[in-house]
Amino acid sequence: MLTTELSLRDRYESFKNENPKVRIRDAAKQLNVSEAELVATGLGNTATRLTGDFRDLMKEVPTLGQVMALTRNDSCVHERHGVYEKVSFKDLTGLVLGEDIDLRLFMQQWQFGFAVNENDRLSLQFFARNGEAVHKIYMTEHSNIEAYNQLIDKYRDAEQSDILQISLKPEPDAELPDADIDVEGFQQAWLAMTDTHQFFGLLKKYQVSRTQGLRLAPKGYTRLLSLESLRNIFQAASESSLPIMIFVASQGCIQIHTGTIERLMPTGPWFNVLDPMFNMHLREDHIHQIWVTRKPTEDGIVTGLELFDKDGNNIALIFGKRKPGIPEKTEWTQLVEYYQS
Repeated sequence: MLTTELSLRDRYESFKNENPKVRIRDAAKQLNVSEAELVATGLGNTATRLTGDFRDLMKEVPTLGQVMALTRNDSCVHERHGVYEKVSFKDLTGLVLGEDIDLRLFMQQWQFGFAVNENDRLSLQFFARNGEAVHKIYMTEHSNIEAYNQLIDKYRDAEQSDILQISLKPEPDAELPDADIDVEGFQQAWLAMTDTHQFFGLLKKYQVSRTQGLRLAPKGYTRLLSLESLRNIFQAASESSLPIMIFVASQGCIQIHTGTIERLMPTGPWFNVLDPMFNMHLREDHIHQIWVTRKPTEDGIVTGLELFDKDGNNIALIFGKRKPGIPEKTEWTQLVEYYQS
């Protein structure tokens, strides 16, 4: 096993020399290993393995001061600067509810943790059982590096083993045929929703996938949107300084930006938001479907945009800025309605 690990370290070093601009997530795919395994090749040099209950560690992240939180999937990278505040857990579900850093944490997915030094760029990185990144926290010029080092010392794994027990990600359940779905019951339940968070339970109850549920929704409550319309909505929101919410999820974390978006910059297949406190990098060529959704709540209809890849995986969710008890802004509703027509 040691020979295999050393071999991977050599393979990765060779790959980096030949492909200096390829990011580690993509390198892992090309080398047919997980990202966590590549990070572990740096133990003793660029990486320190962490151990313990990561819930306890996350409760101490506020001591780091202003940092950059990063959550991503294969198609979208979500980066938000700020301070971790109001960190709390109920069993394995966590919340971070700061003004800038807004997260939902699903700790059953958090298996491996590392402190990483990439050419003096310091970070904490966490990975799922299959070795895929769930969340990363990068230090900035405003961070408390002394607190960062203290946190590493406290949670440092005594063994520093580069052997990771990687488990394959379970395959999603096969989608049921429409004929096997209680479509009428599903539609009635949709119309009876009082909170958008009920939608997940509704899908589970009627055994429908998310994209199938959007397709079988009550008439007038969902509609497909073009990529051009999505770009236009982003542009209009930027020009009017309309605050929006952008949700991006990994296996173990949902990260939310709430606020305006300003500097939009398409680069190749990427659509980028490049603002001082928030960056988003969206692979437009991965987008297979964009749905406009209308979900009933106690505060009125909530209008959202849901982006999916060709396999039905959710890429991102986009809403107008709102809070419970407050109806969504009419400017957001009108903007989406204008570009979906």
